Amino acid sequence: MKRHPRRLGPASDRIVHSYKRSLNGFAARLSEQEAQKLSGMEGVVSVFRSKTRKVLTTRSWDFLGFPQTPQEALPLEGDVIVGMLDTGVWPDSPSFSDDGMGPPPSRWKGACINFRCNNKIIGARAYRGGATGMAPVDEEGHGSHTASIVAGRAVDNVSFDGLAAGTARGAVPGARLAIYKVCWQDDGCDDADVLAAFDDAIADGVDVISLSIGGWVPWQYFEDTYAIGSFHAMRRRVLTSAAAGNIVDGDGKFVGNVAPWMLSVAASSIDRRFIDKIALGNGQIIVKTEEGSTIAQQIISSCKPDDLAKGSYKGKIILCPTQDTSIYGSDPPFAGAAGVVVVDDATDKANGLSLPGLAVSQDKFNKILAYVKSTSNPVGAISSTETAANPQAPVAASFSSHGPNLITPGILKPDLSAPGIDILAAWSPLSPPWGSPKTRVIYSIEYGTSMACPHASGAAAYVRSFHRDWSPAMVMSALITTATPMNTSGNAGYSELKYGAGQLNPSKASDPGLVYDASEEDYVAFLCAQGYNATQLALLTGSNSTTCPAGGDLNYPTMAAHVAPGKNFTLGFARTATNVGVPDAVYDVEIIGVSSTRGMEVTVAPERLEFSAQNGTATYTVSVSGVAPPADKVVSMAVVWSDGHHVVRSPLVVYTVSVDMPTEEMAP
Repeated sequence: MKRHPRRLGPASDRIVHSYKRSLNGFAARLSEQEAQKLSGMEGVVSVFRSKTRKVLTTRSWDFLGFPQTPQEALPLEGDVIVGMLDTGVWPDSPSFSDDGMGPPPSRWKGACINFRCNNKIIGARAYRGGATGMAPVDEEGHGSHTASIVAGRAVDNVSFDGLAAGTARGAVPGARLAIYKVCWQDDGCDDADVLAAFDDAIADGVDVISLSIGGWVPWQYFEDTYAIGSFHAMRRRVLTSAAAGNIVDGDGKFVGNVAPWMLSVAASSIDRRFIDKIALGNGQIIVKTEEGSTIAQQIISSCKPDDLAKGSYKGKIILCPTQDTSIYGSDPPFAGAAGVVVVDDATDKANGLSLPGLAVSQDKFNKILAYVKSTSNPVGAISSTETAANPQAPVAASFSSHGPNLITPGILKPDLSAPGIDILAAWSPLSPPWGSPKTRVIYSIEYGTSMACPHASGAAAYVRSFHRDWSPAMVMSALITTATPMNTSGNAGYSELKYGAGQLNPSKASDPGLVYDASEEDYVAFLCAQGYNATQLALLTGSNSTTCPAGGDLNYPTMAAHVAPGKNFTLGFARTATNVGVPDAVYDVEIIGVSSTRGMEVTVAPERLEFSAQNGTATYTVSVSGVAPPADKVVSMAVVWSDGHHVVRSPLVVYTVSVDMPTEEMAP
């Protein structure tokens, strides 16, 4: 609930949102005393504070091995509707053309409010604290970018100022989009608005919800609007795909969207990168994968805001010795300068600068400083940006929030990774890219788990187009168990706690062979086993009649356990596989990576699963025992089932990584 300390008016004036289509509740402006009083009333399940969150193609789909949709397959995709909870959309982008598209599915119950829809964008609403008359037009670019990654039409000959040239397309260009604008440039993304959007999207009839929004920390499920909204979506067989989160200036270290009924998506690289160089007067060439151009004449080393405001930098390259993301896209401080070099340890992503420049790691910056101090006339030249291959891809993005899962350490989050670095997609001309006020584009390059998430959302929509009857858990399982492993040399130092099951592989996900299903009752049993009481369950499910069923070992497609360093341990994971392949199927198991477990024993019983019918089920148990590794270590294995055609891979992670204890509001 949204609370304001000022004097409040009549009750009818204080209702922000009334949730009555898919959920049952409301958001209102209340004083602390009123909130406490309301929470004690009979029939009131929960009262909690509304928090404010933040928003988190020419090559990426080809890199994933996902070909462009043939024209004859587009009608199949046309039955799928993806709800985008974001900053809105720019409707005039070629990516959202409805040329050749028929009318929306007859089941669609949505609306277009203060917006011109078509047969591509079939619904559009805006939410801002209960205000009316708001248009869901994208003024920031973020929502257009994510929507086009999911379902943008194929648009040829696009680029960002010549970079990343090619055909921009989404995963399911024939699918429909429903836009729910919940994020605003000045106000962020208010929880009350997001929950209202969930309420409408579920009732409108979307199949997938894409959520590139998050906070700095995970919240207990009964206090997390996204967990609550996605739980109700799951009830109505709608999958929510969410960004794992971004690390910004040290915040957002741990993955934020962790509910087991939502897909949590980390970011990774593609096999294309942008290279920039600065050639120094002593012959040294410093290389960084970034943007920039032209020649500069003199280097200075002061970059404090007050100094920049007073100085004259015509023809000079400014060195910014501290990490300050606010300079990206900034014009006034650099007025007249020939270029800029900034420190940014996240050197795997593109950053927008309004003049020739590049971002370098601290050690490379130190080399530049050493040169500057060695001569009375330091000079340098920043070269034009080059496009190069990235043979190590996919590599986990440095900025992508990682595990462990602080809420339920036994559930591996993030679930998988998807392209989230240097992604070209649609943009809004109302928003200058990278904050540069003089530039207007309709396609831009962006990075973040915000870009990774819609790749997974699009893949989920693709799977849904083949399997309309699958539950959200089945779709999640198909995406997770067919992911490409990322335990490569390029990811040395990372583990599944960073990239999940691996890189998204949508082409295989439509035919996974086996899936791991879970129902609402299974999730409730899981929460009960985690220690949630009846009151806390009611906060999440919205029902005071929720009881704890038997069970508790969630049928999740991955396995994870947090154990004490150096101690003996014994673990058991029970899983039930559903055959979604040919009726008569036999799967044999292999444990991958067990040779590196150092003193651990891993067994699977039985070692063969036999099915006689499609949708038949078989249960097995994975047992792990031994001595835990030292502190801050991760031991990674995988339980792999194969019938000679399908490969169903479930990562198994045992870790001793020390984590910050959850805050009081996180603890059950």
